[in-house]
Amino acid sequence: MAQTQTQDMPQETFLTMSANLLHKVFIESTRTDAKNLYNQISEGKRVALTQVQMEDKSTLRFDLSLEHSEYRGSLNYSGFRVSLATLVGNLVTALQKEEKIPVFNAKHDPNVMMFGVTAVTVDDEQPSVMVLGADSSGTEASVVLRLMYIDPSQFEVRGESDGAADQA
Repeated sequence: MAQTQTQDMPQETFLTMSANLLHKVFIESTRTDAKNLYNQISEGKRVALTQVQMEDKSTLRFDLSLEHSEYRGSLNYSGFRVSLATLVGNLVTALQKEEKIPVFNAKHDPNVMMFGVTAVTVDDEQPSVMVLGADSSGTEASVVLRLMYIDPSQFEVRGESDGAADQA
């Protein structure tokens, strides 16, 4: 069995690489190629994106998956692309402003994480929230970038009357 090696990477570097990779495969590529990739991940497939050579000359494979069970409405490529473009833009903005981006780790595995930058989009008056997660817990030298839609109701402000904001 091949052994894997663990190498730490600064969060900013990882997020920059991830944002650039997502931009390249969905925004810069042809619509046909991007839509084909979307179709694969929307069907639940894990897709290999690229291999990156690290400073120590080892290689790290980046895969991609999509979790869309919390998407409100009927997800299609156009809606996904708007969410993704918003997420990548928000990540780039946070990185350029050198903001401290929260990271949420899974209880069972610190190598499974979700980054605290969101992309809120609205389709047919239904809000959806996309985030980027990553999973490096496998035995292979790979990282799975996980695009995830999360439940938008957790961000709703409760307890305000409907007209309170209009009276200010």
